[in-house]
Amino acid sequence: MKKAKLIISIILIIVLVIPLLFSFTKIIKWNIDNINTSKRLDVINKNVKQEEKEDTIYTNIISDSEIIKSKFLDVDFTNLFSENSEVVGWLYLPGTNINYPFVKHNNNSYYLFHSFDKKWNDAGWIFLDYRNNVDELDANTIIYGHGRLDGTMFGSLRDTLTDEWLNNKENQVVKISTLSNNYLFEVFSVYRIKTTNDYLYNNFEIVEEYSAFLSKITTRSIKDFQVEVTTKDKIITLSTCYNNSEKLVLHAKLIKQQKRY
Repeated sequence: MKKAKLIISIILIIVLVIPLLFSFTKIIKWNIDNINTSKRLDVINKNVKQEEKEDTIYTNIISDSEIIKSKFLDVDFTNLFSENSEVVGWLYLPGTNINYPFVKHNNNSYYLFHSFDKKWNDAGWIFLDYRNNVDELDANTIIYGHGRLDGTMFGSLRDTLTDEWLNNKENQVVKISTLSNNYLFEVFSVYRIKTTNDYLYNNFEIVEEYSAFLSKITTRSIKDFQVEVTTKDKIITLSTCYNNSEKLVLHAKLIKQQKRY
């Protein structure tokens, strides 16, 4: 009888300890991924030259807005290509930590689990939808990233839900630099939503479909940015997980473009 009780006690201890060990291992792995990501960002920021650039004869004003007064972000990609030939652009969103190069693979899963140096990392990296071409913009150009709790990748995208961010007009411009172009996009919608793919369409066969799509994603916004969006506009979408059951999404429309070369 005593032996049976001892066996039962041992089994119970094992049942309790295994989940704890699993959780502990996950925490260690999460911290290691964070450290490696931070190191990678430090290297990138030291080796990459960024500068603001004024309008030139190659600038195309696409939409009348106060934000068109903003300067372009211009990035030297030379050192980035030496590390990862799949880099396609640089993304900057004021009022957040988002100031990173972004990449593109032949699918939308690789960079969910690989860092910029292509080493396995659950923090992943910021990446362009494989269906998009950032220098030949589709109706909807999509960029993804994990919503990391330490604020890296798209973790700080949740700052766009705060009054401080929403009430600062200077925050509401997405700046992108690519090999061929520099872009400015004006934010027109930010929201949380139960996990869905209905905002991830790239192109539309008929104008009416695009019009309905724009109306849907604009109506979802937690704030009326008073930015008119029409079917003549091209938009960019930033998408991340807010939690296990919700997505956090930001949309912005193209308002100014500058050819680099």
